[in-house]
Amino acid sequence: MKRSIKKILAAMLCAGMTAVASAQEGLEAHSQRVRGLVSQMTLEEKLGQLTQAAGGRSMSLNSRLTPDELDRVRRGEVGSYLHVAGAEPLEELQRVAVEESRLGIPLLFAMDVVHGYRTLFPVPIGMAASWDPNDWTVAARISAEEATASGLHWTFAPMIDIARDPRWGRIVEGAGADPYLGARMAEAQVRGYQGENLAARNTLLATAKHFGAYGVPLGGRDYGTADISERSLHEIYLPPFHAATRAGAGSMMTAFNDIAGVPSTANEHLIDGVLRGVWEFDGLMLSDWNAIAELINHGIASTRAEAGALALRAGVDMDMTSGVFGRELAEAIASDPSLLADLDLAVARILTAKERLGLFDAPYAYHDAGREASALLTPDSRAEARRIAARSMVLLRNENEALPLNEGAGRIAVIGALAEDAMTQLGSWRARGQAEDVVTILDGLRENAPAGVQVEYSAGAAPGNEDRSGIADAVELAARSDHVLLVIGEPYSLSGEARSRSDLRLPQSQRALARAVLETGTPVTVLLVTGRPLAIPDLADRADAILNTWMLGVEAGNAVADVVFGAVSPAGRLPVSFPRTTGAVPFTYSENPAGRPAHPDLDRDTNRYIDQPITPLYAFGHGLSYARFEYGELSVSAASAGPDETVILSVPVTNTSGRAADEVVQLYMRDPVASIARPRLELRGFERITLEPGETRTVRFEFRPAQAAIFRAPGIWDVEAGRLDFHAGAASDDLRASASLEIGGTAQTSVPAAAIATPGSSE
Repeated sequence: MKRSIKKILAAMLCAGMTAVASAQEGLEAHSQRVRGLVSQMTLEEKLGQLTQAAGGRSMSLNSRLTPDELDRVRRGEVGSYLHVAGAEPLEELQRVAVEESRLGIPLLFAMDVVHGYRTLFPVPIGMAASWDPNDWTVAARISAEEATASGLHWTFAPMIDIARDPRWGRIVEGAGADPYLGARMAEAQVRGYQGENLAARNTLLATAKHFGAYGVPLGGRDYGTADISERSLHEIYLPPFHAATRAGAGSMMTAFNDIAGVPSTANEHLIDGVLRGVWEFDGLMLSDWNAIAELINHGIASTRAEAGALALRAGVDMDMTSGVFGRELAEAIASDPSLLADLDLAVARILTAKERLGLFDAPYAYHDAGREASALLTPDSRAEARRIAARSMVLLRNENEALPLNEGAGRIAVIGALAEDAMTQLGSWRARGQAEDVVTILDGLRENAPAGVQVEYSAGAAPGNEDRSGIADAVELAARSDHVLLVIGEPYSLSGEARSRSDLRLPQSQRALARAVLETGTPVTVLLVTGRPLAIPDLADRADAILNTWMLGVEAGNAVADVVFGAVSPAGRLPVSFPRTTGAVPFTYSENPAGRPAHPDLDRDTNRYIDQPITPLYAFGHGLSYARFEYGELSVSAASAGPDETVILSVPVTNTSGRAADEVVQLYMRDPVASIARPRLELRGFERITLEPGETRTVRFEFRPAQAAIFRAPGIWDVEAGRLDFHAGAASDDLRASASLEIGGTAQTSVPAAAIATPGSSE
């Protein structure tokens, strides 16, 4: 290392002034304190700031915080730790950094707090199914309260990758298939984590991940290449990241994948060009786990030093766990001293993140053991987890009003091992969630059953276990019961990172259990536990009702009982369609129509499969209710508008049933004639409203023509003159009212169309 540093110092004397001037200009954007620290730091200390180390393992936090590790902190060789937690142990680690290192620079402590810290909420795809960004803000706020009480400053969330292929296991971690919905959920989470003052001790630095296009790997295989067009990248996959930038996200994380051969962790065009240059993102950029070293596997670097140089030059500030920045980057700088400019900017951005968190002024603000003891899993937090979980479930099918079950339900058979599986309800990212905190589906149904209703249980067959000896007992119980609640689906171990599946059917044991129970003739409601859309055509044909519960967190059982027994009318909506078969994916409602749009008539040659209908099993936006709603006419405040004007689209919605319930009113747009082929439908607004029996509310959407703009180049979006068609309804395949608007001119905007919010209201 010393020999490399000498080479660097010698090379610096000969380096041109261009890089130095560029670095100086970039540093001027940072505070005097940050600039002063950068000027005092040795090369080793700078490289230390760029290094994030694992302080333990996800299941064994703090286990690597040995005396040797503390010595690294004293020498300034680490800037951040992940897989750590606890107000007291992290206070000691911070004390060493602040009081025993040369410059006293505080550490950043981080964790994947994805859908809760100790109070676990529904998995993110379930949260998105609420179609209410405010629910995400509440959940993120509670997560921040708990995580910061435990000494953490930084979360690796929200994950805002758009995903249209449910074979990809990480679809469970995002908001689904639509860029507009994804953008709204991204904003909501950033607001919840970061609050109004990032220096407050109960706010958490958010990380928008994974930049970019991680959610579209070939074949749905995790970490794979994203072979997509530039238009798709900017119109579909990047808008949520733009929305997160405008919401003030303090950091972002690069993706593992490459896009057309350029790995995201070395993509200078995307990071320094689009994100920082065009969008003016001024936060910290972090690599994913070991991703810098893996540039060698991608085949664009032959050594770790080369990999480090590529990542630093692209704009990556911090290296998660690979150690390349800390150990080999000095070698790269010795070969190319111009990298010193990038190094100083990276250090400055890291120090600025610490400054914005208030760590220089109050480094121990996050280390109050008393606050930690009182902040976790409070009754109020559990109440919010229960409320939001009930709002996230999607009623897919409800023949002859099989649900809700009431006082006259008689004997209910709860069948399926997932009914008592607490771990699955925590999902694949669980932070500090504990199985003993979970109210299982079985316990919730037992504890909340109406008077006179008897609940009995049989495990039947567990997913992942092909022992089917318990199916006979389940069949016997079903046959002597009045109603079956069949709890089947995927365990948590089949969803998440590196959990791609080639077959979207239920696991074999679950299919066998379902077939046997359905054969009894007893009415069956399926409670579908899953982290992804599944291909369940047999259930759709035979079950009386299907309630998609996702994985609901610590209050799973109580929330399921609230919906099953009718205390809450379900109003969740699908953020991604359910396929009929695995072979039909990826599919989205918003594809371009093609020259021969899909048609149900097989005698016509059209864009379809010949062995199944042209529709998905359950469409994007689908979700049933215990109530009924009627839509009036969709009206537009003006028949035509200039490209810079705002128009109001209004639709009255009436609850024609005898019970109060929520409805999610969805607004879709179609540009029928444009210079570029446009999607057959695009979501451009939604509003979740509560209606009393017989009540009518008029929902209003404020639309701007920029929301129909077409991508030309980064930061250049064209608004074209011509007609736009709008449709309002209950789902992408259940459109109840239509209207048109004429755009009377052209304009140019810099914002991705789907990133622009459509303000909604009702009265």
